[in-house]
Formats: sequence, structure tokens, C-alpha cells
Amino acid sequence: MTDPRGFLQIARRLAPYRPTTERRADWRDVNGAISPELATEQARRCMDCGVPFCHTGCPLGNLIPDWNDLVERGRWREASDRLYATNNFPEFTGKLCPAPCEEACVLALNDDPVTIKQVEMAIAERSLAEGWTVPQPPIAESGRRVAIVGSGPAGLAAAQQLRRAGHGVDVYERDDRPGGLLRYGIPDFKLEKALVDGRVAQLEAEGVRFRCNETVDDLEALRAGSDAVVIATGAQRHRDLAIDGRELAGIEFAMPYLVACNRRGAGLVAASLTAATRRVAILGGGDTSADCLGSAHREGCAAVVEVAHGVEPPTERSPLDTWPAWPRLKRSYAAHGEGGERAYAFETSAFVGADGCVTGLRGADGSVVEADLVLIAIGFDGVEDALSLPLTARRTIAVDGDLATATDGVFAAGDCVRGADLIVSAIADGREAARSVDLALRGRTSLPSRDRPSPVDLRHA
Repeated sequence: MTDPRGFLQIARRLAPYRPTTERRADWRDVNGAISPELATEQARRCMDCGVPFCHTGCPLGNLIPDWNDLVERGRWREASDRLYATNNFPEFTGKLCPAPCEEACVLALNDDPVTIKQVEMAIAERSLAEGWTVPQPPIAESGRRVAIVGSGPAGLAAAQQLRRAGHGVDVYERDDRPGGLLRYGIPDFKLEKALVDGRVAQLEAEGVRFRCNETVDDLEALRAGSDAVVIATGAQRHRDLAIDGRELAGIEFAMPYLVACNRRGAGLVAASLTAATRRVAILGGGDTSADCLGSAHREGCAAVVEVAHGVEPPTERSPLDTWPAWPRLKRSYAAHGEGGERAYAFETSAFVGADGCVTGLRGADGSVVEADLVLIAIGFDGVEDALSLPLTARRTIAVDGDLATATDGVFAAGDCVRGADLIVSAIADGREAARSVDLALRGRTSLPSRDRPSPVDLRHA
């Protein structure tokens, strides 16, 4: 910390989104450019706390004060090294993570927290632009082969760590392209797919093999042909509403809608599910519903409303509410500044329709919200297919502290273990699963863990 009074003299400042009319007209990233000057200024607000709670708030254990200090000093290459010591894909977390590290920031006790996520994204963008992010194939091969089921953030992180440790890695993906939810679940305006393509290309250059259009339905056979298996299939069993009118046409789950938008954006076969010219009601109030909101705008919907059953949360916390006992706040995403409405305390008691098609939602008080497309975005309820592995009460795959399942040599990571969670948690789990697999295969491991991060090149570990 070169300026011990920086946090007293500098106010929190974020790069603005692109203009609303401009970003609604395309599917490109909504974020404006983060200048090096802005990142450097904001990094000065970091106090380099004696006990940095941001470490605990981050599921990856990112070395946040370290790279804030390096950015403030203009030592960007070293900042990149410190960031990559704990995070394989900082451009993903920089775009998508809700930044629990900022809620844990000591400054948040009585001020606005450090713009940790913005500085992270600035480092990640600088690293990509300068060519510092390069493939790191292993120097020596272990002779062992690991199968990974699922190519979302947990699967990709596990694949990269295991490959860099010298193991052969095959990633099985049921879709036609790698990336999981990063590819088809997250809209382009939040994560442009060139970033996903870049990481897939990097992993391929390191020697990871992607096997797309392959659905794994026989875990025993996969295990027999591999030295270890990592399950990273996510948790996409949709929560539903068992109420009158559910059978009406025009009522869809949110994820198939987002997949349809992403596939159209990628120039693939157009899906019939679209919000264009329709009155859209989105049930839910989280990330997925906001993604649907922004997508509906870009498709040219006639109207859109986001409907939540709970009361409207406050927009500001009480000074007494500090991390980790953080209050439930009203969160606004870029899509909420682009139009549409947000309705609260509306308990949907039935879907109403005519001629077999939905025409609206009826509330418990008898009021009606008109809609001819309803998107259900009320969360997920565990894994779709556990491949005969034992489940927890939450319908997630049961694992021990090393992320090992009840089947010898089979590990699991990410949402299929946690339930629907954060991308940063999925990457962290993928890294930890890779460490556990490497230890099981070799009897030792040099792969870093969350509690023992290492900035060294793993090829020489």
C-alpha cells in the first residue's frame, strides 16, 4: 500500500455501462472499457488489511490486496501472475461473479468497498491483450488419463489443472460445443463467446481433448477406461410451479429460452422459442431472470415484466449489517436499466389462457398480469442425472471433503455438488477436485489448493 490514506481521499468509481440505446440494439458486452488509470486509482483504495476478509469472501481465495498493490504500482505483469495463481479464468469471474469479496471488504463496514471485481477484470483484459495468457502444456506426462464429464467452469478448471500436472484429459460434453452454461446459458451481452472460445483453444493447445455431442450414461464403463473420473455436470433440474394452467402453451423454463437465444446468436439452427413481439412475464428475481429480461429486450419484445413473489428488498444496507451477515438487498443488473418493469409481492396462483395458450398470470389477490410468453426462472432443484451416484437431500451428488464420491476413483465438483451456485465457486471446486485426483493417482501433488496458492509455473512444480 503506497498511499495509506488512499481510501480516505478516493471515492469508489466504476466504469459506466455502454449507453442504453446502443447496448439494447446489439448482443455485445454491456460493459464499457476500464481504463488503466481508473483501475490504478481504484486499486489505491485497498488498505492491505492485516486480516483481509476479502480472501475469505472469495471462494477462490484470490490474493486481492497483492494484485491491488501491484496494479497501483504499475506492475501489471506481476499482478497478472498473482491473479492467475488462484484463478484459471479471471475474465469469466470478472464478467460474471457477483463479487462476494467486495461484500467482505473491510471498507464496507462504513464506506463503499474497493472495486475488486473491476480491478480483476482490468488485469485479465491486460493479460489477454499483452499476450501473457499462453498455453502451458506439461513438460512430463504421467501416463494416467482422467475423464471429465461436463465442460462448464468446474470441468474446464479441473481439466486445465490436471493437464498441467501431466495427466491425459478427455472432457465429455453433451452439447455440440464446449463451455456448458458459459456457452449456451449466459447471454453474449454478459459474456461474449470469443472469451470462451479463447479458453477452449488454450486448453486444446495444452493437450486437453474435448469430446462433444457425447452424453455419458454409463459411468461404470467410463471409469473402466480411465484412471479417474470427475463429474462436473451442473445442477439444471428446473424448479416448476404445479398450479392450474401449467399445461398451457407459451409457458417455458428460462434456460431453454436462453439456450435458444445463444444458439441463434452463434448462427446455429434457429429455435422457435423467441420473445420477439410478445408480452413477456419472467417469474423470478435472480441472475437468470435478469438474463431473460435483457434477452427479451434485444429480441424486440412488446413488453416485459419481472415478477417476484417476495416483498421488494431495500436498496441500501443498515450500517449494522456487515459481512458475512449481509442483508438481502435489491440487486440491479444492467438489464434493469434497459426498460421493463419489476413487480414484487405477487404470488402466482394460476396461469390463465385462451385456446390452449397462456394469456397471463393470476395472483392470489385476483389481479392478472398479461403475458403470452411466461419464463419460469425460480431456480434449480439438483442434478438432472446423477449417473447412479448417491445423492444428498438436496438432490446433489454426495462427496467427502476431498470431493470424492462413494465410487472409487470418481470425484465431483461444482453445481452438481453444491446446487446452483456461483461461477467462482465452480472454478474453485474444479481446482480442488483436480488436486484430489492428482493426489489419488500419484500419492503426492504439487497442484495448489485454495489454502496453499502458488504463483509458480506448474510445469516446473
